[in-house]
Amino acid sequence: MAAMALLCALLHSLFLLLLAFDAQEDPVGLTSSCPTARFGSLCTSFDPANLDVNPDDIQDSIDKLATFSDTPAPSVTRILYTDNDVAARSFIRELMESAQLTVREDAIGNIFGRWEGSEPSQGVVASGSHTDAIPYAGKYDGVVGVVGAVEAIKALRRAGFQPKRSLEAIMFTSEEPTRFGLSCIGSRVMAGDPRVAVSLANAVDEDNVTFTLAANRAGYDEAGDNLQSVAVGNETYAAFVELHIEQGPLLEEQGVSIGIVTAIAGPASLGVEFAGGGGHAGAVLMHLRNDAGLAAAELALAVERHVLESGSQDTVGTTGTVKLYPGAINSIPRNAQLGIDIRDIDGSRRDAVVERVRATAHEIAARRGVVLQNFTVVNQDPPAQSTDFVIEALKEASEELGLGHKMMISRAYHDSLFMARIAPTAMIFIPCYRGYSHRPDEHATLEDMANGVRVLALTLSKLSSNWQAPLE
Repeated sequence: MAAMALLCALLHSLFLLLLAFDAQEDPVGLTSSCPTARFGSLCTSFDPANLDVNPDDIQDSIDKLATFSDTPAPSVTRILYTDNDVAARSFIRELMESAQLTVREDAIGNIFGRWEGSEPSQGVVASGSHTDAIPYAGKYDGVVGVVGAVEAIKALRRAGFQPKRSLEAIMFTSEEPTRFGLSCIGSRVMAGDPRVAVSLANAVDEDNVTFTLAANRAGYDEAGDNLQSVAVGNETYAAFVELHIEQGPLLEEQGVSIGIVTAIAGPASLGVEFAGGGGHAGAVLMHLRNDAGLAAAELALAVERHVLESGSQDTVGTTGTVKLYPGAINSIPRNAQLGIDIRDIDGSRRDAVVERVRATAHEIAARRGVVLQNFTVVNQDPPAQSTDFVIEALKEASEELGLGHKMMISRAYHDSLFMARIAPTAMIFIPCYRGYSHRPDEHATLEDMANGVRVLALTLSKLSSNWQAPLE
């Protein structure tokens, strides 16, 4: 009996010690909004109902960023390293700091806001997107993913969550290729793309300003000489999730709240130039002409034909720019330059289309008596497949929140295309009005943005903890 009494006393003392230890480690204890917290443990799981996302704060930040524009509202034009781009960067840094994140920038202006976890050596779980905007665009593309990442972390803080793996919000530099013709500069350099240094060293904008000079003027003095410092290793990020408007109509048309992206199409960008004889529009007879403009027009139609011949709806092609010189109504074009975009989630199928376009360009030049002066593959990035366990985390989060979801691919490229090279990656799509994007009437509702941020927050909590995907 005495031994039993002694054992009971020892167990009681141990219980009191555990209670005291738990109170020190987690002062809110079992009365916090983290019902699964245990003695001496950090809160890594919680009731999704406690995720308090503030859509008005999201919209306010988006509206504020929209004021940093080179064109009047409702359009947004925000080009890399311009004054308005620099102002937007300052706003993002302040937004991250107000969320109690530790903020840093790298040599080319990628901005990171980190919430340090209890096990930082286990890799970072990150989310983010971009804030630059093509001319006369809308205010949601990319911005939802940056502002949403910060709001997701704030929601997790409010819910009492404590991360194991560190959480990070990222604003990537120049996802759009507007100024220097190269897309996803920030994430591309982070991923260690070996070709990017040469591309940026030779890059100039339409005013003949080099990439390095533009970066220096914006305050990034090491952008030209220290690109290698931007690259991160494969061990840095444990996972990456990007929140984005769909930029297509499917989710809205089908009444689905969440799109889970399983693959991202890889773009191939082509620069083509024809040179012809030119001449006076009235004086040169039709059978004597070597019209570079007509060669360009024929190639643009050939792009459409070859894409359709692939037999897949996932293959798309666009002749997005055509420049004719001298550009007078009464002058036969003597020079024509085309910018062509061909993309697919199947790299070999896309590349086959590129080669058919190349062969057709040579054939057109020979038949029309013009010179194919240039056929350059500016970039030919491989497509990316989303990572299974990140997809499963997104599915589980959507289901726990009672939100309908569908699996889909992204034919638009995103920074996730390059983050997938260095981290397990997937994307969240939310509906946008009529699928409109890259235009001033681009729009996402408060409800859809809040749903996307809630799914993002819950997914980040899973990936930051010891969550494991369920077995099939």
